Amino acid sequence: MFLAFPPSSGLVAGMWLFPAVLGALLIRRPGAALFTELVAAAVSALLGSQFGLTVLASGLVQGIGAELVFLLFLYRRFTLPVALLAGAAAGVACGLNEAFLFAWFPEYTLAWKWLYVGFTGISGIVIAGLLSWLATRALAATGALAALPSRGAHREPAGRG
Repeated sequence: MFLAFPPSSGLVAGMWLFPAVLGALLIRRPGAALFTELVAAAVSALLGSQFGLTVLASGLVQGIGAELVFLLFLYRRFTLPVALLAGAAAGVACGLNEAFLFAWFPEYTLAWKWLYVGFTGISGIVIAGLLSWLATRALAATGALAALPSRGAHREPAGRG
C-alpha cells in the first residue's frame, strides 16, 4: 500500500508515538509524556536509528504534542477521549515535523504532505491513543501498576475521570 500511495506510510507512525501517551497514562505527572518519548527516542538513537540523532528532535516534537493535551486537562483526566486526543496531537506534530520542518519528503506535493499529516494523526489516535489506553487498563487489571497513580485505571469509566 505504501508503494502505491506513499503518504499512507503515516498510518504506521503511531508506533513511535506510543511511549508518550502510554507514559502519561501510567505515570500521570507533568512531563511524563515528554520524558518517556525522549527516552524512547534516545534508545532508538543508541541502537543505531537510520535517522541518526534527528530522532531526538522527533521525540521532542512528538512528546510535546502529547504533553500539551494532558496539560490542557491539567493532568487530571486520563480518559479514553483524552488519550485519543493526545495520540492525535502527537501524530499531527510528528507529521508536521517530518513533512514540513525536516522536509523528509521533497518529492511529495503539498497535498500529499497534508495527507501524510492526516495519516499520522489517524495513526496517533488508533495506535498511540487507543492502544495505550487499552494497555494501561490491562496492566492495571493485573496489579502491575500497584505503585503508580494509574493502579485503578481498569475501574475508571472510559469517558470520565
